[in-house]
Formats: sequence, structure tokens, C-alpha cells
Amino acid sequence: MKPQPLPPLNSLVAFEAAARHLSFTVAARELNVTQGAISRQVRLLEDYLGTALFTRTTREINLTATGSQYYESVRDTLLQIAQATAGIRHWQGAQQITVVTSTAMASLWLLPLVSEFQRQNEEIDLRIIATDQVSDFSRLDCDLALYYCSTPPKNMKVTPLFNEEIFPVCSPAYLAQHPGIDTLEQLGGCTWLWLEDQHRDWIGWKEWFRRLGYPPPEPRRRININSYAMLIQSALAGQGIALAWSGLLSNHLQTGNLVRPTQAILRTDAQFCLLEPQGRAPNRQSVNRFRQWLMAHLAETVDA
Repeated sequence: MKPQPLPPLNSLVAFEAAARHLSFTVAARELNVTQGAISRQVRLLEDYLGTALFTRTTREINLTATGSQYYESVRDTLLQIAQATAGIRHWQGAQQITVVTSTAMASLWLLPLVSEFQRQNEEIDLRIIATDQVSDFSRLDCDLALYYCSTPPKNMKVTPLFNEEIFPVCSPAYLAQHPGIDTLEQLGGCTWLWLEDQHRDWIGWKEWFRRLGYPPPEPRRRININSYAMLIQSALAGQGIALAWSGLLSNHLQTGNLVRPTQAILRTDAQFCLLEPQGRAPNRQSVNRFRQWLMAHLAETVDA
């Protein structure tokens, strides 16, 4: 049976790229078409759906509420198609590595590092798949996986990368506008950047307060965001205070792009981990080189 209704498929690809970059220009560059072509495809999709997906100004575009929800579905569907296609094409050459990780770890931690690996290993192709929709780590089709684990997954070789340490952060500009935030109680007078509950394993504001033995206050206001990477962008833009996972944001903290308004910190038994499937052939040389490079980088970070 033919699935109904199907939107214009080229428009979906254009929409996904434009929504991911929040830019028709960057999307056009990625897809090797003109900006006008992206705009026309998006308009065609909006006409088909009968609703606006973006708000447009002379300088920027932003997703509407409907557009944001639709983007999540389109992104996940295109990712599934890409993964299925890659599996059929046997994308597993001797010098190719597939790493699956969460969107947060990919954008905030892994991607800023991989240029160093590529400079040292020009002959190795690195393929990174970012997805948060993982119900069974042992079924991931990859060489290596990088994920936050509240408990170690079964049937996987688990190598801890860094422990979970959680504390509030904000931009220096936000702190300057809200001086004197140095106690847990005073955090209630701030805008909380709130990660919505599809990340059920991640600790939220109220649980963070409770685990520290402090009754959670009601924030002055909050901004709900369903992506941790986007939430951190909001913090960098000075829009409020976020909960930070130290390993993910070490670079922003070292550069001073984010600061800690209070020294309160929660340490748990959870960890960010390197996961490897068990019961299969030994890693190829290229995979071992990436693994060794990753662990060496972490060791240098700890020593520093």
C-alpha cells in the first residue's frame, strides 16, 4: 500500500537542511543549489502543508512551533533512510570508521576535536551519526558509540570517558546583568533554560536541587528547549542559566564563553562512555587508531 499523504520529497531535504542550519544560504551551499532554490522548495512544502514552517525577517529565519515539531520528525526519518542506505551499500571499508553518538556529544564535544584526528590520519574517513533515539545500544550498527550512561548497557564493552558533574552555567553577559547569584536560593530569580523530557536519563533542574538536599525553588521564568546543543547556544547568547555537564562543556568553560555563577556541583555515578559491540571480530586497525587517539586526548585533558 502506498503511504499517504507524501509531501514533495525534494522539499523535505531542502527543509531539513534549512532548519538544521537556520539559514537558506548555508543549506544551499550544503546541497549545491542556489539560495532561491531552497526558498522555493521550502515555500512549496509550506503550501502543501498549509502552514508556515519558518518566520522570516530580512536578516534571519527561525522555525515556527509547527516547523520545529515537523523538523524533528523529518530529521529522524531522513536519518533512518541514510542509515538503511549505508547498510545496503556496505559502508565499511578498511579505512572507514562509523561513530554513533548523541546530538549533544557530537556538536559540543566530538566535532570540535575531529579536525585534529583528521590532520594526523588523512587516509581514514570518519563517519559520525548523531541520534538520540536509541533504545538498545547493543543493536547500533557502528564501530564505536559515545553516549551518556546512567547505568552501563548490557552486551557492550564500556570504557568510561568522564564522570558526570553537573552545575549551573551562564554567559558572562548574563551574570553581569544579574550580579550576586552565588547561592542556590538566588538561582530561583533567574531564567532557567529547561531541557524537555525526551532526555529522560538526564538530570533536570528540580532533580538537581533535590539531590543536593535543597528544596527546588520556582524560577522567575523558564525557556523550554528540546535539544541540549540548542539549549547551550541559548546560554551562550545570554538568555538564561543552564545546567552544564562538565565534560561536554570544558572548552566553553576554559575559554570563558560560559561561567559558573555558583560553585554548587552535583556528582553522580553516571558517566559518559565509549561503547563497543561485543562478540564480533576484533577492531580494524583504523578503528583502534581512532580509539587510541580519543583516549590519549582524554588523558591529556585530565593531566592539564
